[in-house]
Amino acid sequence: MSYTLIFTDSYKKRAKRFAWQYPELKEHYRKTLLLLAQNLYYPSLRLHPLKGKLTALHSVSINISYRITLEMITTEKEIILVNLGSHDEVYQT
Repeated sequence: MSYTLIFTDSYKKRAKRFAWQYPELKEHYRKTLLLLAQNLYYPSLRLHPLKGKLTALHSVSINISYRITLEMITTEKEIILVNLGSHDEVYQT
């Protein structure tokens, strides 16, 4: 099942900053987005729901240290990208 990725303006701004700060992660990030759109449940993404103040969101891994938080609208097969960054950065949103 494929999904449409929705890039909000605030996410685009964060992604631009992330790419500038971590150019070495460009390929990992690109691969993560491709996997996310093609197969949300691919094992390396480590998709999991969040708790607490982020309870409406899910998280996937770019690598062991960096994450993307997202909102899934499964009825429309859309994924709204919310934030990306280090483990601590994205969970303090």
